[in-house]
Amino acid sequence: MTCLRVLLASLFLAAASLPAMAAETVLRFALDQDPDPLDPAISGSYGDRIVTNWMCDQLLDVNDKLDYVPQLATSWEWAADGLSLTLHLRPDVVFQDGEPFTSAAVAANFKRYQTMPGSLRKGEMQPIAGVETPDRLTAKILLSRPYAPLLSLLANRPGTMMSPRILDKTEDEIVANPVCTGPYRFVERVAHDHITLERNRAHWNAAAMGPDRVIFLSMIDPGVRMVNLRAGSIDIHNRVAPTDLAGLKADPKLRLIQSPAIGFQLLTFNLANGARSQTPIGQDARVRAAFEKAIDRRVINDVVFEGAYVPNNQTEAPGSRYWNPDLPVPARDLEGAKALLKQAGLARVPFSLIIGTDPVNGQIGQVMQSMAAEAGFDITLVPQDGATMVQASRSGDFQASMSIWSGRADPDGNASIWMACNGFLNWGHHCNPALDQALLDGSSATDPAARVAAYRRASAIAAADRGNLVLFHFTYLWGLGPRVQGAKPMPDGILRPAGIRLVE
Repeated sequence: MTCLRVLLASLFLAAASLPAMAAETVLRFALDQDPDPLDPAISGSYGDRIVTNWMCDQLLDVNDKLDYVPQLATSWEWAADGLSLTLHLRPDVVFQDGEPFTSAAVAANFKRYQTMPGSLRKGEMQPIAGVETPDRLTAKILLSRPYAPLLSLLANRPGTMMSPRILDKTEDEIVANPVCTGPYRFVERVAHDHITLERNRAHWNAAAMGPDRVIFLSMIDPGVRMVNLRAGSIDIHNRVAPTDLAGLKADPKLRLIQSPAIGFQLLTFNLANGARSQTPIGQDARVRAAFEKAIDRRVINDVVFEGAYVPNNQTEAPGSRYWNPDLPVPARDLEGAKALLKQAGLARVPFSLIIGTDPVNGQIGQVMQSMAAEAGFDITLVPQDGATMVQASRSGDFQASMSIWSGRADPDGNASIWMACNGFLNWGHHCNPALDQALLDGSSATDPAARVAAYRRASAIAAADRGNLVLFHFTYLWGLGPRVQGAKPMPDGILRPAGIRLVE
């Protein structure tokens, strides 16, 4: 199957470079997953963010230092009471269908994100009370309470602007032909195979863009991506497996770029989302504590990632401002795990764990499966592609699931979405009022010290509840082919299109 996949990818890419296309420059970008639907209202995977970053603009962006920088908004200022944020919009921006970008478009997008049935943005945008449009290039965001993470939202999916002409269409119609203001416009998508974008020459920053076309290829297996990179069939290999680092570095034609990540790998337990939550590991915190004692995050890092990642048990990266130094990564305690299961009246605890279909996720699952078995856990690994996993987790059709989060610059975007009672990725329906209060205090405070105290309090509560377990923070690793120049590593794992060039 692997050889067939390589052959099919090569045949497809060869067709994309026939003489008729010789005048075009085509960037071939291999993803480690098949992305969610390309609609920021309903998407929730890392892969779709990579694609929409080329296809859509946001109101703000972050740089490699995680500072907020202008994109569709050129400047902004807070009201003295912290209850509104005024955005000054970039002039002469048009959507890819010719519709002008104005403050009315901002208001329309926010309304859809907040009111559309099935929107995953509702929870995180709850503090937004409305948008005033004093003129066509000024949007004033009104808040029901001071909300420090707002800037982070504007630099992510809630800040992604789609054409007002398509907002009243059905969900299926929008994902079949998404229209934004970004530097590349949507051309086609073949599920589980590829997504093609073409350059938008009317873009406000078109001069900074390089390739005429970008083809995102779904190549789940990192070994397949590596083979295609060496063969010249792809230009960018997203998420190089640490086991391939030595070979990549030894190849003079290839180049590695990397960045410490704000993203992390997370294990979510189903505590209260439907009938499948009625398991010992879903209903008894002692069982979840026993599971954590049975695994060794450092061993996972050493065995699967050759020490390239950062073992962690918090949503904030070790050593960063909001990381809690009072919660070090626990060592494995096999006897302690067995004692907790005995205390819970259990000898063996079976549960199923959804993992990704790529081999790396399989290796993580197998290492945990082996370690946990020694304590009394019988884990059944259930490989699923990203979209299927999200759907199963959202509907409660899981007992435990493993997923990645690309991370956000603000701590609220790393914790509340997973752990608040109304968090849009709180698939297990973990709900603790004390945790909610700590997260609310953190998001409402403007004083940095008060925010640190609140989020550290939240991390301590989450660590005790164990509705979710962070396993490690990533190091983002990209392999680049010889044609690629100007790609800049980013701590959110998303390469920005500006400045990337192809040189023959």
